[in-house]
Amino acid sequence: MSSEIRNALTIDVEDYFQVAALAEAVDRDDWPQMEYRVESNTDRLLELFERFDTKATFFVLGWVAERSPHLVRRIQQAGHEIASHGYSHQLVYSQTEKVFREETRRSKAILEDITGAPVTGYRAASYSITAKSLWALDVLCDEGFTWDSSIFPVHHDRYGMPGTPFTPYRIQAPNGGQLTEFPLSTCSIGSYRLPIAGGGYFRLFPYWLSRWGLGQINRLGEPFIFYLHPWEIDPGQPRLDVKAFSRFRHYNNLDRCYGRLEKLLGDFSFGPVSKVLSGSNIPLEPVAV
Repeated sequence: MSSEIRNALTIDVEDYFQVAALAEAVDRDDWPQMEYRVESNTDRLLELFERFDTKATFFVLGWVAERSPHLVRRIQQAGHEIASHGYSHQLVYSQTEKVFREETRRSKAILEDITGAPVTGYRAASYSITAKSLWALDVLCDEGFTWDSSIFPVHHDRYGMPGTPFTPYRIQAPNGGQLTEFPLSTCSIGSYRLPIAGGGYFRLFPYWLSRWGLGQINRLGEPFIFYLHPWEIDPGQPRLDVKAFSRFRHYNNLDRCYGRLEKLLGDFSFGPVSKVLSGSNIPLEPVAV
């Protein structure tokens, strides 16, 4: 692995009760009554990144930003990049284009009002820009976003666009607009593309596999993008009554995640998405998906 390659470190700032895996147990109307833990968990990440002198991109959910503008300011004042994670953490393809546009515009405005700076990056809830919701790319272009990190080039029950590029590229929206896309990272095991970008994969896979897979991307001369959620370093969060598969997805190895993240920060070089993209050789020819 080349020590000169800087990879993108990203945090999706949402709370445990907002994730799709727990939606069967928590109605959106119940969110205001749930134990609110995102601030303390995000602060732990900020302290860790300061210790490693590492900057990241924080995709902040609009719902969280409204309730914790001081948290957004702390992230910004620590030198990290602020990007949008939408407003309500609903799957894009479950929304109408009108609702998605309203929420996207609202969340961008909230973050820009708090930070006093343009917000140009976006990540969809649960990577839900798929073949069913490509119209969302038009909305992002219309609303002034210049880059996106929502497309996972894998097969998955909730997201994924297999066959799309594995490295950063220019993506052409259906109406002709363009964005820079930083797809979620995968590595090659024979002909299979293994999702290795972080989150549940980071918790479920042994650390050596994550390190090997991410290192493979760097050995090919490309940056990877890594993501995590503040709730993933919080083994003390409330346990909700959900089906076994959802329980496994969400709660497995929460007690190991913080330590693994410490190792990762020591093993690789990281920076915010915009800085990584500015140093990448992105093909000029846009890709229509």
